[in-house]
Parts: sequence; structure tokens; C-alpha cells
Amino acid sequence: MLFVIDFDGTLARKDTVDAMLEKFAPADWADIEREWLDGRITAVQCMQQQIRMVKADHIAIESFFRAIELDDSFLPFYRHVSAFAQVAIVSDGLDHAIKVATKQAGLPEIPAYANRLHFVPDGIDISFPHLTPQCNAGNGVCKCAVARDLSGAQGGPVVLVGDGKSDACLARSADVVFAKSSLLKYCREQSIAHIPFDTFEDVLAAVKTWATVKTWPAHLPKKTAYSA
Repeated sequence: MLFVIDFDGTLARKDTVDAMLEKFAPADWADIEREWLDGRITAVQCMQQQIRMVKADHIAIESFFRAIELDDSFLPFYRHVSAFAQVAIVSDGLDHAIKVATKQAGLPEIPAYANRLHFVPDGIDISFPHLTPQCNAGNGVCKCAVARDLSGAQGGPVVLVGDGKSDACLARSADVVFAKSSLLKYCREQSIAHIPFDTFEDVLAAVKTWATVKTWPAHLPKKTAYSA
């Protein structure tokens, strides 16, 4: 079994990229965001333009990442599910933000797949080591490809825990979807079976109703049985 955990707005309480842009970039970063939300540019194009707008030194950005607030109910969830499943953070955000924030929060080292942040003299830049041309969503990190590769090695079903647009494609193929915010709206609109949640306390409560074994619980309903 594989749990795919989104970061921004899911493990992190807020969208950390948006918060960083609000703090360190000119206000017209939001115009680029609207172009992406309207489907006029891809997520990669959006992120590349926005990240290059950030003007701050290394120290200020590191301090910002250390202050990222995480869902404090994640650790009990992780301790429970890691006994019988693989857990990976898969984000279309920034790898260094995830690394700094999770370390600051005292979390164990969890495999993370995200876009790569680079420090440059007057700010930051970005590259896309997990970009795949076949990504239907046009994301920097193809969550479907990462989940496919990890579950192929691990075996068992895929459980997605997410909140946003970058999770939408994987929501169509994951065996179980925990959704909130815009992902919840998307699942409802597209009739994608899902389990609503607010925090990882909710996710843990649902998972505890499953058999804690290393294989897919035989009594767990099919994905189509889940609804809002």
C-alpha cells in the first residue's frame, strides 16, 4: 500500500508557495496564477515565472521555510500507517521548502518528490526533475507517474491525500482519495469517489477502520463506494 501525501495545503496548513510569493514577490504574481487557473498556461510555466519574481536573500527564504506551519496531527497518522504502508510526500511545490519545514517540525525523514529549488544571487530559481512530457495535467511533478513507479515497486493500492489542482489527475486513478478544498470540489463535480477530510486526524480515523495488515484490507469497499 502506498500513501501519496500532498504538501501545500495538506501537510502544510497553507499553500507555502503562494505565501512566499505574497511576502517576497510583486503583486502581479497573482495575475500569472489566474492564467494558470484559467488554463491559459501550464503549471510549469506558472511556477517558473512566479519563482523568478521572488527577490530575497538566502537567509530570509530559509527563515520563511522554517516558519511553515504543518498539520500537527500528521505525525500520529504517519506512525500508524508506516507500520503497514509506504508513505511519500509528492508535491508540485518546492523540495527545499519541504525538507526545511519537515526537519524543523521534527518529522522523520520521509521520501519527497517535488520541484527543485535553486538559490541564485538575487532570489531563487526552479527546475523540474520529475517532469514528464506525458503528464496530462502539465504539472512540474507528474503525481500519476510518481505513484505508478512507487506502487509498482511496493505493490498494493494507492491512497491519495490532497487538496488542490495538482492532485486532480491522480484522483482519477487512485484506489482511495482523501480530498479537501478545491480537490474536494473537483471530485464532487467529476463524480470521483472520495473521502472528505480537514486534518490528518480525520484521515487516521478513517484508516483505523481498515484492517492494519500489509495487504489491501479485504473488507474495504471498492473505490466507487466512497462519496462525499
